[in-house]
Amino acid sequence: MDMIIRAVAIYLVLLVVFKIAGRRTLLQMTSFDLILLLIISEATQQALLGNDFSVTGAALTIITLIVVDMLFSMIKKYISGAESMIDGTPVILVENGELLRDKMRLADISCDDIMASARNNQGVYKLSDIKFAILERNGHISIITHDE
Repeated sequence: MDMIIRAVAIYLVLLVVFKIAGRRTLLQMTSFDLILLLIISEATQQALLGNDFSVTGAALTIITLIVVDMLFSMIKKYISGAESMIDGTPVILVENGELLRDKMRLADISCDDIMASARNNQGVYKLSDIKFAILERNGHISIITHDE
């Protein structure tokens, strides 16, 4: 029972931490982000398993995490507004070639992040060619050009 409680607690802690950190953490990772992720995963593994390194303990932890994730999916599906609270809402960062700096600041997204996404996904090199740049719930930036 102790492992189940620890697994649920760690899941909730990570959910809150990544919610506070923002969707910026879901964009392409730098080497610093990768190192941070590795350290977080090691600390999480130790917190989840404690001193129990058995296959049964690991299986129970994995099953608990999957069940908690399924419960959150059901909550988002059946409770109005839960999805917005848990995953956030899409944010428009560029409108008709103009940067919306207040929204960018809140999302911790730079013009370079937007332009990198525009170049990679649409082959767009000028801000004026972007009709909308939208930070999606999953952390990716969607680019809609004036041509579309």
